[in-house]
Amino acid sequence: MHAIDVMTTNVITAREETSVQEIAGLMLKHRISALPIVDTDQRVVGIVSEGDLLRRAENETETRYPWWLAPFQPNAKQALDFVKTHGLKARDVMTRGVIAITEDTTLREIADILAKKHIKRVPVTRHNQLVGIVSRSNLLQGLATTANADLPPGTPDDRTIRANLMRALSDQAGVDSRAINVIVENGVVRLWGLVETREEAKAAQVAAETTPGVKAVENNLGQMPGWIWAN
Repeated sequence: MHAIDVMTTNVITAREETSVQEIAGLMLKHRISALPIVDTDQRVVGIVSEGDLLRRAENETETRYPWWLAPFQPNAKQALDFVKTHGLKARDVMTRGVIAITEDTTLREIADILAKKHIKRVPVTRHNQLVGIVSRSNLLQGLATTANADLPPGTPDDRTIRANLMRALSDQAGVDSRAINVIVENGVVRLWGLVETREEAKAAQVAAETTPGVKAVENNLGQMPGWIWAN
């Protein structure tokens, strides 16, 4: 299996001039822990994670240096920390030099990158443009799928089914596919992620069942916190 088979394609992004408050709001709204920062050509120039926003002056959680440590603290390091904790835009707080992969990167290679670099997700690019993102949960979803597979994974037919279903979820079923991931293995569709209502979960199920080439559907969709499905 490769990145193209498990990646989330509808990626929430921001620009360098996006405010820190807007980024925090996007993370909360879409229940994500990080988002890539892209330029006008959709090239990844940075990434902002929850960790980048942990220490902020607004919350009085910024890094503070004891007065006696000042002579031993490099000015550049202190200046960098100040920008990170007081900066108002994505460009001030984002992590630069982002590691990226391509669609044909194998799951084994992705797992090695996440482990060695101590990161939780990695953007997927095509011709240097962002086309998706793979997180640790995506890898687990891929593992859960291949563990039950009898035939070689990631066939072209499976990828066609996945692409058609992702379009159907957004364009026809009225489901916010940004919180859903789809993995297809030998015609078997597995739905992962979160939805707000029972109706959305059912719509996703029907969309999968009616997509040409689908043999079976395993619906693993969960409920977003704060929503209750009435019986």
